[in-house]
Amino acid sequence: GLLECCARCLIGAPFASLVATGLCFFGVALFCGCGHEALTGTEQLIETYFSKNYQDYEYLIDVIHAFQYFIYGTASFFFLYGALLLAEGFYTTGAVRQIFGDYRTTICGKGLSATVTGGPKGRGARGPQRAHSLQRVCQCLGKWLGHPDKFVGITYVLTIIWLLVFACSAVPVYIYFNTWTTCQSIANPTKTTASIGTLCADARMYGVLPWNAFPGKVCGSNLLSICKTSEFQMTFHLFIAAFVGAAATLVSLLTFMIAATYNFAVLKLMGRGTKF
Repeated sequence: GLLECCARCLIGAPFASLVATGLCFFGVALFCGCGHEALTGTEQLIETYFSKNYQDYEYLIDVIHAFQYFIYGTASFFFLYGALLLAEGFYTTGAVRQIFGDYRTTICGKGLSATVTGGPKGRGARGPQRAHSLQRVCQCLGKWLGHPDKFVGITYVLTIIWLLVFACSAVPVYIYFNTWTTCQSIANPTKTTASIGTLCADARMYGVLPWNAFPGKVCGSNLLSICKTSEFQMTFHLFIAAFVGAAATLVSLLTFMIAATYNFAVLKLMGRGTKF
């Protein structure tokens, strides 16, 4: 009946891949969207408060624009690759369930799993049988997806690369947090022994601007007024959101890699893989 069919579909669903895909899409969207707007806000803050000469931050603007184009490419690639990993999760999970005998695939599932499990070739007791058109499509898709070991390798490389992206996304959060902490010290002079005039935010010390940039730094009450602007607050929170998105994407890649490695190991050890 309908309940039995739904139960079989739920048994064969790759829950790990579904969760990882949701995390991947959420993390990439958060990282790319918030990161793009945060870089734009940083450019405006530098132009308004930290440098009066365009040549001082001309290189910085080029770097920001390069990162924004990188964000566009990252969003497109990960949405496509996440969909492929989800398809691979359905593919290998159906094959593993068929091996253990607790999942009976549909026509599409049989076509997909035939590439891995060495299913029927379309011949019966009465000779060759005409394969269903949907089954043929699924078999072609299965042949293309029938390399979970390669998906594991690609995902492993992407995870290493994304670790670097995750580390880089923490740098602007650190810079803005230091600036915000300095502003808190200026707003509460009783909590610090330093003079308010000596409490500064210097963009040059972080490599954002060259050392000959003027003024390059903002101190005292001027810095506090900057921290109170909506541009600073919004940019700071956008960088935090981008950092959270990068972390979610990293978790999704690790989940994808673990799930794909498990399915590949089961198929390999059971000796049923015709593609390995």
